[in-house]
Amino acid sequence: MAESIYLPTNASKAEIYQVILPQIEALITDESDLYANLANVSAVLREAFGFFWVGFYLVKNDQLVLGPFQGPLACTRINFGKGVCGTAWKEKKTQLVPDVDAFPGHIACSSASKSEIVVPGLHGEDVWCVLDVDSDRLDDFDEVDQQYLEQLMQLLDKQTMN
Repeated sequence: MAESIYLPTNASKAEIYQVILPQIEALITDESDLYANLANVSAVLREAFGFFWVGFYLVKNDQLVLGPFQGPLACTRINFGKGVCGTAWKEKKTQLVPDVDAFPGHIACSSASKSEIVVPGLHGEDVWCVLDVDSDRLDDFDEVDQQYLEQLMQLLDKQTMN
């Protein structure tokens, strides 16, 4: 079990993702507990990038229910198709939002959140969770984040759902 993570200094965002993804894979490979894995992934992402909020919502019945996260208090339940997280669940695709105030129906769990990326965790055609990452800066996420966070969600699906 890893108790620390190597983070390069003076590296690009892509380089940081390239360094942490294999470490995350090693961290979760021998751990079968879903919540332990999601908690550690949240911690690694927040430590690596300083995100304002990072965490998971798990699909339970007809709602997304708050799971492991790092950051300030969060919304506990989100309905299907509502807000950025519910939209990612409904559409089964990543939502990249440069300005949350411009997103129709955005749920403001924190007024400090300015931009957001939400990546659904897909097991086959079913969404089992979403990864929600918020920034306190506008336009803080891009295609680099999308590419690597989608890879991360594939790793999580492989490790936690098989």
